Amino acid sequence: MKERETILKKNRHEQLGLTDGQVLDMYKYMVLARKFDERNMLLQRAGKINFHVSGIGQETCQVAAAYALDREKDYFLPYYRDYGFVLTVGMTLKELMLSAFAKAEDPNSGGRQMPGHFGSKKLRIVTGSSPVTTQVPHAVGFALAAKMQKKDFVSFVTFGEGSSNQGDFHEGCNFAGVNKLPVIIMCENNQYAISVPLHKQLSGKVSDRALGYGFPGIRVDGNDALEVYAAVKEARERAVRGEGPTLIEAMMYRLSPHSTSDNDLAYRTKEEVEENWKNDGVARFKQYLTDLGLWDDNKEQDLVAQLNLEIKEATEYADRAPFPKPEDTLRHVYAENEGGV
Repeated sequence: MKERETILKKNRHEQLGLTDGQVLDMYKYMVLARKFDERNMLLQRAGKINFHVSGIGQETCQVAAAYALDREKDYFLPYYRDYGFVLTVGMTLKELMLSAFAKAEDPNSGGRQMPGHFGSKKLRIVTGSSPVTTQVPHAVGFALAAKMQKKDFVSFVTFGEGSSNQGDFHEGCNFAGVNKLPVIIMCENNQYAISVPLHKQLSGKVSDRALGYGFPGIRVDGNDALEVYAAVKEARERAVRGEGPTLIEAMMYRLSPHSTSDNDLAYRTKEEVEENWKNDGVARFKQYLTDLGLWDDNKEQDLVAQLNLEIKEATEYADRAPFPKPEDTLRHVYAENEGGV
């Protein structure tokens, strides 16, 4: 009896309705996002790309959230660290590398914007940009459209905890709460708004702010994939039932510098970062799968070799691809009349 209870406790994903295959795929996306991120850090240091904003330490939460959403219906407004999320909902390594290299084939912006400004009409990823938190009112607008058209999709938006102090966050939450809109608002609280630590940004919890806007706010362990999955799944179910928004504050730690232009050791210690590596969600999920007998070192080696090859191929393709032409600067800015009239 005790053995059975132990198995049930360990096998949390089945209790949430996830299959073995799904959790294995979740882990693969986490590792893919991590490897992509690490490669971009190296490419920037080598002078091959100009800039990179890292999401190392946040992949677990992103992938888990993507799995809890309807990837055939919902609309997504990710922020610039969400490589794990956009890869999971369908963006390819080649597409992300084209963006990193600022090439003409970049499907996000044709090489015009910084990398991390994701956008894909096909995948319902709404184009983002550098000003933080502007995506929250946009997500609320998509949710309003869902309600007005009586459609059962939800919008899902992410941002950092520093962004939760912006007016866009509060205005978006207020409008969503008043109109009971089907939007999931998720703060990826990674402890730092560039160089400003959490205790200098907030005197309370981001999740508690939902109370003032009349909808639930919950705080979850962002390094626990299944806890994040459960929270986002429940929030989506509430939204499609017409019960309105949910604010989720996922607690995690940004293990890498803010960007390749940042010296993070100017505002935090090496010891602090090393201590937080012990809570890395990717390693934790790997251990969970290993404990269940679903994963082992041989499978890990095969996966890493496969992903390294895929990243190498995507990198070489993007490096060889042409840059945008000067005469194409205004393409997609003004309407083009194909008829020539």
